[in-house]
Amino acid sequence: MAPRFYRHTCPRNCYNTCGLISLVEGGKIKELAGDPAHGYSRGHLCRLGYSYLEIFNHPERVLHPLRQEPRGSGNWRRIGWDEALALIAGKMLDLKGRYGSFLPVFFYSSSGNIGLLHQAWNWLARSLGEVTVASGSLCWSAGLDAMVYGYGTHNHPDPEVMARASYLLLWGANPAWTAVHQMEYIYQARERGARLVVIDPVFTATAARADFYVQIKPGSDGALALGLARHLWQKGLVDNYYLENHVQGWPEWREYLAGLDPAELAAASGVPPALMARLAEEYAAGNPAAIWIGIGLQRHINGGQNIRAINALAAMTGNLGREGGGVYYATPVVSELFTTSWPGWMRPAGSARQIPIHNLARGLKEADNPPVKMALLANANPLSQNAVTEELHRTLANLELVVLSGQFLTETARVADIFLPATTFFESWDVVPSYWHRWIGINEPAVPPRGECRSELQMASDLARVLKQMNPGSCPFPTGWTEEEWLEQVFNPEVYRLLGINHYRELLDGPRKLKLPVNPWTGERFATPSGRYEIFSDRAATAGLLPLPVYQPAAAGTEAYPYRLLTPHTSAGLNSQFYNLDDVPEALALVDPSLARERGLADGSPARLYNELGEVIITVGITELVPPQTILCHQRPLPGGQAINDLTPPLATDMGSITSGGPALAYYDTFVNIAPV
Repeated sequence: MAPRFYRHTCPRNCYNTCGLISLVEGGKIKELAGDPAHGYSRGHLCRLGYSYLEIFNHPERVLHPLRQEPRGSGNWRRIGWDEALALIAGKMLDLKGRYGSFLPVFFYSSSGNIGLLHQAWNWLARSLGEVTVASGSLCWSAGLDAMVYGYGTHNHPDPEVMARASYLLLWGANPAWTAVHQMEYIYQARERGARLVVIDPVFTATAARADFYVQIKPGSDGALALGLARHLWQKGLVDNYYLENHVQGWPEWREYLAGLDPAELAAASGVPPALMARLAEEYAAGNPAAIWIGIGLQRHINGGQNIRAINALAAMTGNLGREGGGVYYATPVVSELFTTSWPGWMRPAGSARQIPIHNLARGLKEADNPPVKMALLANANPLSQNAVTEELHRTLANLELVVLSGQFLTETARVADIFLPATTFFESWDVVPSYWHRWIGINEPAVPPRGECRSELQMASDLARVLKQMNPGSCPFPTGWTEEEWLEQVFNPEVYRLLGINHYRELLDGPRKLKLPVNPWTGERFATPSGRYEIFSDRAATAGLLPLPVYQPAAAGTEAYPYRLLTPHTSAGLNSQFYNLDDVPEALALVDPSLARERGLADGSPARLYNELGEVIITVGITELVPPQTILCHQRPLPGGQAINDLTPPLATDMGSITSGGPALAYYDTFVNIAPV
């Protein structure tokens, strides 16, 4: 058979959503490269993208359905798909018979794969109606709500036009590690004379490339934004015409700013008043000036309010509608263009019982009338990524049946009874919209599934089929559609119009860019009730929040646990993915020299990191890159099966209900102590 190229899209939870091309010869994938026809990634991949063949062929990849007996023993035996599906469907129908509905069944499919067809488990849950699901998002919901309160929706300008900015303010974003392709547009802006400023608690790889770096106390972003806003107003560095004609709440905001004490804001943020003034004046002089708000910035109990304060800076200076200016944050607006809801066989969104995702352990344990007795877990590794993972482990272990789908036996597999082997993107169809850029490609299978692996969509369809066979009428989920027929349903006339195509198969010739406005706010018409950008938000007030983005103090530690724990991404992995490869760096607890002296810590020596929830043993690294009174542990596996999120309390962010049905998890308001071992 002659060699052939196949097109793919990286489905990881990442800004880049890169285009890839595989070369298949003799039924085997021989090479993998970036797709040069993809206008955003332009033929380039990050190190994780180049590792996909290693993932595909990994010796530990699970290729057949497995059953663990007894649970937690590690004694897995191979079973057939018929047996696995009969066990799962049988338990679901047994619970329905005992409790009168499927409410005892918990469906949890998260963002381990963001392809639209990987929403199949959620679609199956909605077809059943009375089930239990998680509400909120581990990732981004406070920030999304903050955008909605200001703009009326969570849209942002085309990130490619960031290259036209005269001033770039990266606030809590580290694209040199987490959005490598955007660095090209940042470099283009700098070549045109733009100034790059990074605000971050940590001296990141992006900060090292900046013209200027500002270290801020974690969680105090709102205090810094308010300090800048006050200086802009006091010095007359605002766009009065824009404020009077396109902004709601300027008089109230001005009155609030007048009462702020710059010294108090400086103490709260760790940024001196003189430096605040310099930043404000530089930002006001930028025309256009762009702000990129990182997702980690909103993982605090005051995260949404902090983002609202940052957004106000762009409104005050008239940057919102300027090409090359404005505010960037991740957005699902492109995904929302596609069809992912079918009223004919789906129950309305919100009809299921919901458990807050930030406190999954307690929610599952305390659910009653009826209790949760079974869990179906997909595209997720909750015993690594959720809060209070040890408590969650105990809760899941008490269920009657736990089913996990995936490619590897992760930490969560310890509590699973049945493991269902999933395909990679090399083996199935999908479409993967980006939450950052506007390019759309199709993901086509290059080779048949290895072993007995099935796509998540096929698993959900097969389970629905068995449910119908066992109990006719119990499940309206469609079972006869192929993956390509599902794509016919997901694509719609509006998507085709914006892509300039008539059918999704035209994307096999190369990705296309959606014809969306370069900056959605250029016409100064916002999606808010007032049609203006809303610094003062009546919708926020109705939701029980403060109508203005006023100062909300950051969380603080206690005498027993005084140090803030930050757990950001690295360039070597993503959440809990890719860390089974060979080149994973050692997990470290990074502390600054003053904290090391204070606690008697030695570089390279083991330490006990602990709080009231648990403890982990981890090697210490001493560095001046992290702020005082802070411990930085990048997301990497810990030895001995330990989980850093054993230490993460189930704290909710301040927003999230509008866009995600509930708040996110305030990961970065975890406080610990540390001692040498």
